[in-house]
Amino acid sequence: MDDVEAIQRLKARFCRALDTKDWSAYRQALTDDVTVDTTESGGGIVTGADDFVAVLVDVIGTVSTVHHCHTPEIDLTSPTTAAGIWAMEDMLWFPDGAAMHGYGHYHETYRKTGDVWRIATLRLTRLRVDVEPAIQD
Repeated sequence: MDDVEAIQRLKARFCRALDTKDWSAYRQALTDDVTVDTTESGGGIVTGADDFVAVLVDVIGTVSTVHHCHTPEIDLTSPTTAAGIWAMEDMLWFPDGAAMHGYGHYHETYRKTGDVWRIATLRLTRLRVDVEPAIQD
């Protein structure tokens, strides 16, 4: 399979696993030493796949989500590394009735080990966020 196509399929699995809460499959999309930077969208920086998955389970484990990634710009930087930017849109519905609809970009690097591509770094930026408050009783 073409490397660019393999990276696109990786990103598709990443989004599907996140939305279906398949944490094992999500973890497999990441390198062990992944660095995730969500500071530009109100979060922090987490290093390590297991630590990042634990953060996600805590923050959105009970949240219904839909993540769409579009228009990939992927550049192979060596036979085993690549960089990419994805336009993204995400929707989150919280148990208390609050909701968030966001738009932005994933800025990523990838590393290939054997025949498998994984996300090595991920930075989430946002262009816009629409928030609906929690339902008041």
